[in-house]
Amino acid sequence: MSPPRKVQDYAIIGDGETAALVHRDGAMEWLCLPRFDSEACFAAILGDAGNGCWQMQPDDAIVLQSRRYRDDTLILETEFTTALGQVAIIDFMPMRGEAPDVVRIVEGRSGEVAMTSRLALRFDYGRIHPLVRTGQSNGTTLAICGPDGVRLDFDADIAFEKRWFTSQFMVRAGERRSFVLTWFASHDAVPDPVDPELALQETCSYWESWIKKARAGEHHPAQVRRSLLTMKALIHRPTGGIVAAPTSSLPETPGGTRNWDYRYCWLRDATFSLLALLQAGFDAEAREWLAWLRRAVAGEPIDLRPFYQVDGGQRILEWEADWLAGFNGTKPVRFGNAAVDQLQLDIYGEVIDTLHTAAQHGIEPDADTDMLMKLVADQLACTWQQPDAGIWEARGAPTHYVYSKVMCWVGFDRAADWFRHSDAERSHRYASLAALVRDDVMAHGLADDQTRFGVAYDNGALDASLLRLPMVGFIDANDPIMQATTRAIEDRLMRGHLVWRNDTEKIDDGVGGLDNAFLPCSFWMADVWRMQGRRDEAVALFAQLCERANDVGLLSEEANEHDLLGNFPQALTHLALVVTAINLGRDNAPCDRRAATSQRDRSEAGLEIS
Repeated sequence: MSPPRKVQDYAIIGDGETAALVHRDGAMEWLCLPRFDSEACFAAILGDAGNGCWQMQPDDAIVLQSRRYRDDTLILETEFTTALGQVAIIDFMPMRGEAPDVVRIVEGRSGEVAMTSRLALRFDYGRIHPLVRTGQSNGTTLAICGPDGVRLDFDADIAFEKRWFTSQFMVRAGERRSFVLTWFASHDAVPDPVDPELALQETCSYWESWIKKARAGEHHPAQVRRSLLTMKALIHRPTGGIVAAPTSSLPETPGGTRNWDYRYCWLRDATFSLLALLQAGFDAEAREWLAWLRRAVAGEPIDLRPFYQVDGGQRILEWEADWLAGFNGTKPVRFGNAAVDQLQLDIYGEVIDTLHTAAQHGIEPDADTDMLMKLVADQLACTWQQPDAGIWEARGAPTHYVYSKVMCWVGFDRAADWFRHSDAERSHRYASLAALVRDDVMAHGLADDQTRFGVAYDNGALDASLLRLPMVGFIDANDPIMQATTRAIEDRLMRGHLVWRNDTEKIDDGVGGLDNAFLPCSFWMADVWRMQGRRDEAVALFAQLCERANDVGLLSEEANEHDLLGNFPQALTHLALVVTAINLGRDNAPCDRRAATSQRDRSEAGLEIS
């Protein structure tokens, strides 16, 4: 029986429109074509090899194996040493031209090594076998399945047996063999193949040129650069949308039911994304993300969804693939995400805050931004008093979550500042609503002893989202209530350097099952400690969290003592890492978002405004 898979054993390659996950043993086990949220043709990570994968390994016993990304790129090198020699597999996806390509170059580095490539194409998430056409006039092999077509151009003979494409070959020191998989729409002409060696050079140049612009700071700059490269890999190049992760249904808890599809663009991450990109020096990507946001939420009536497809589409139906056994047998395997229809009030604040923050950082609003700001703020004025599903997208009864209400305050606060000079009456109305929400939170959002915040009105359980309150400017980090909240989270939700999301035994989220540490919350703790003057502790915590990355610098959403858990790699975690690294280069001023309408008060208090 093979040992259980581990999330940290995977690495990502991608072309900015989709991505593949490669296991440390050289097997490519996840790939959706032609874009992130398309159906997978490799789904072995959620089942077994028969659900689609591309295995490539030496025939002889492996005595040593290692992997790395080539410098600051998304080109993965997996090196195998056998008794007879050493060989490397160089995996990458060229920046897309005519069609998406996956390129694997096998390079002999010493001796002579016998290799086998075994490729199983399984469309519709590992369910359907393609019709194969061999013996084409140009020597290529084609596989067709409904709308999907794949062209194979291999530097080795291909045998198609028992629905597997198998190639056996020898590679000697100094030799290189190339293997190219190209997807195309089956009704279109078959595209020309890429030149593997030229594509390798161009892909390397692309990533090295892009990352040169990075302002990585002084705290773990290599990890910050890797996080930025990972973020870039998750940005859909045609639209600018940022997917939360390239995967679906990797469980948050082994054997649990918290298995969700994350191949969509969450509004909740909007300001995080904008600030991380701007502060790291990537203005173009920040502008593209903002343009995506404006397009996605535009239209009347305003009805914000928690997340959207990469092209801004809203129809995302959740369903289960019962033919897939799940990651290490963990079911259900879900595609789509029913949380898209939830009321999540915090996203209204996030959208308004993103538009406001962009303007503060010199990104001029377009002609429709004023109208969009009015529509979102006015809709929030109609809904802020309702209970909602909260930041963690609970599937139980809607609740008056403190963090959701605070983000309503953020929305009104930023909107009031936005219209301060252009529409005084509207600005005053939003400022009054901000004050009303603040009073409501302070009256109902404290625990029974009135010394700290609770997760929800009349619920004193703890939740790590409360760490965000000083970061958005709702309360000073050194206010006694916030200090007490921070200490309580440290005492009850923090184990070592990891922070759990909430008191799961005291909160019914409608899903059930155990939770694990949520890595973004752990970075938020470092941010709050810095704001509270506990700089040395914050720096030490940040260093420990960076060490949680796998051997190629990737992080998931959650973790336990030993393993990374959940969808992988996770954009929010890498965003949080970048923002915290940048914040640690500052003094004890607020982190990423500030109260807007009280600029004079903040200036008098000596707080930073950016």
